[in-house]
Amino acid sequence: MVMLAMLMMCAFAAADTPGAHPAYLHALTDLRHARAHLDRMTPNARVDADEQRAIDEIDAAIREIKEAAIDDGKPLSDHPPVDSRWERTDRLHRSLELLNKAYDDVDKHESDEWARGLKHRALHHIHEAQKAVHHALHDEWHE
Repeated sequence: MVMLAMLMMCAFAAADTPGAHPAYLHALTDLRHARAHLDRMTPNARVDADEQRAIDEIDAAIREIKEAAIDDGKPLSDHPPVDSRWERTDRLHRSLELLNKAYDDVDKHESDEWARGLKHRALHHIHEAQKAVHHALHDEWHE
């Protein structure tokens, strides 16, 4: 009986323990949300080359994180709502904020040598997405 009670207590404790890489799960959420701010808001909206490059890099970062077996199973469309009334510049700024958060979440100490390579590739893709959004903002300011 005591053994059963101990096993149940261990099971309950494990249920409350986050996974090995909870920061990566946060990064996935932020990446999906950033992607939504860059994607077409209406059927007639255009996605320029910088935004498409950022979306492609975000998709690559998501694939890297998922390849590290850190997959929350959620589709790209699972993100907080995006206000379609926001101006393009506002959406670009919000996307950049989310990319910065995702970068910080992924850029944690990684003791697993195999996962370290995936982490660095994901960081590279996030950084490239940040650069593309910066470029889109620069173009927006000069139009």
